Amino acid sequence: MYDHIGLHVQDLDRSTRFYAAILRPLGHAVGSQGDGYAGLGPQDAPALWLYQADGKQAGARTHVAFTAPNRQAVQAFHAAGLDAGGRDNGAPGPRPDYSATYYAAFLIDPDGNNVEAVCYSN
Repeated sequence: MYDHIGLHVQDLDRSTRFYAAILRPLGHAVGSQGDGYAGLGPQDAPALWLYQADGKQAGARTHVAFTAPNRQAVQAFHAAGLDAGGRDNGAPGPRPDYSATYYAAFLIDPDGNNVEAVCYSN
């Protein structure tokens, strides 16, 4: 549905470490990095771009959901996020109010964004 997403963050190094940790269980990594930015996603196709906010307030709070291959990856995403300084915003589990096969976990990233990993399986 999307080509890429960009988030402005207060502390690029902290946010890069956080996103690298939570996306590792989903098969993604830092693929591009330079002065004031980092790109994460598939090795040769970063799709999540983090930009240093340059002293300005980071952007409005955003919700980003990442596709996970299975429930174990959702659980690993959540655990890695807590270990990397994220805050719990919904433990791994089924979300039958979303759909019968929706399994997800939610975290608040270092800038207050709501990030999710989701898979659709029983």
